[in-house]
Amino acid sequence: MISSNYIIIVTYNGAQWIRQCLDSCLGYNVIVVDNNSTDETVSFIEANYPNITLLKQQKNLGFGRANNLGISHALKNGCDYVFLLNQDAYLEKDAIDRMVAVHKKNLEYGILSPTHLNGAGNKLDRNFSNYLSYDSNNHFFHDAIKQQLKSVYSVPFVNAAAWLLPVSTLKMIGGFDPIFFHYGEDDNYCQRALFHSLKIGIISNAFIRHDRENIIKRPVLNYTDKLKKMSIGLKLEWGNINKNINGRINSREKSLLKKTFRNFILLRYTKGHHYYLEFKLIRSIKNDIYISRNTNTEKGNNYLIKRNE
Repeated sequence: MISSNYIIIVTYNGAQWIRQCLDSCLGYNVIVVDNNSTDETVSFIEANYPNITLLKQQKNLGFGRANNLGISHALKNGCDYVFLLNQDAYLEKDAIDRMVAVHKKNLEYGILSPTHLNGAGNKLDRNFSNYLSYDSNNHFFHDAIKQQLKSVYSVPFVNAAAWLLPVSTLKMIGGFDPIFFHYGEDDNYCQRALFHSLKIGIISNAFIRHDRENIIKRPVLNYTDKLKKMSIGLKLEWGNINKNINGRINSREKSLLKKTFRNFILLRYTKGHHYYLEFKLIRSIKNDIYISRNTNTEKGNNYLIKRNE
C-alpha cells in the first residue's frame, strides 16, 4: 500500500456497484463520502469494510462539495495524490501506480485520467471516447492504429469519474467550486486548470471500467428542469475565467426584460413568463458567478478545509 495516495469515492444510493468498486481499491487508503444514501450503501460499507474512512453526511451535498470533504481529509493526512473515483467505476490493476509514475515524469500535468473502458472492460466507454476525438487530440487514434501509443495525451477536458490530482494541483487550484451541485463542476475545474497553465492528460496504459451502459435514459425535461440545466450552462459559460465576460450578463438581463414586456404587451403570457423566469434565474446566480471568477483566478486551496479548521 502507498500510504500517501488516497482514493476518494462519493456515494449516493450506490449499493449495486459499491462492492465491486471498493474491492477494486483494496490496498489503498479509501475515503468514502456518503451523500445521505437511503439504500443499504452505508450499512454495507460499515459491515464489510471497517478499515475504510466513511464520512456520513446528513444531506446530499452534491458531487463537488462531497469530494471537497474527502480531499480535505486526505490533505490533513499528508497525501501526495488523491484519486477521485465514481461509485460506479472499478480500478484495473496497477492503474494508480501507473498514473503516479507518469505524473512524476510529466509534472506540467495538473489532472490525469486513466483510459475509461465500459463496465465489461471490452471496449472504450462511449462518452469517454469523445474526449479523445481528433479535435481534442489529433495524435491518439493515429498512434493507437500504428501501435505506438505514448504514455499520456493532452486534452482540454476529461470527466471526473476517475481523476488523479497531485497535491500541487490542490494547493494551486483547490477543490470543486460549490456553485455547482451536480454536473458542470468537472468542466469548471478543467477551465481553472488551463487558466493556471496546468495540462490535462489521459494515460494510455492505465484503466478503469465505468459501469454505466445500462443506466435508464433521463425523462423528457419540463420547463423547471430546463431552467436548472440552463443554470449550469450559464455558470460554465460565465464562470470560465479563460474568457472575458465584461457586460455580457447585464446585456442578457436587459434583453430578457425587454422580451418579457414585449410578449406581455402582445398577450403572449406563457412566452413572456418563460422570459421572466430566465431573467430571475440570471439575477439569482450572477453574484455567485462574479465571486466565483474572483476566487478562481487566485491561486490557493480554495473551497477546501484548512488544516486548523
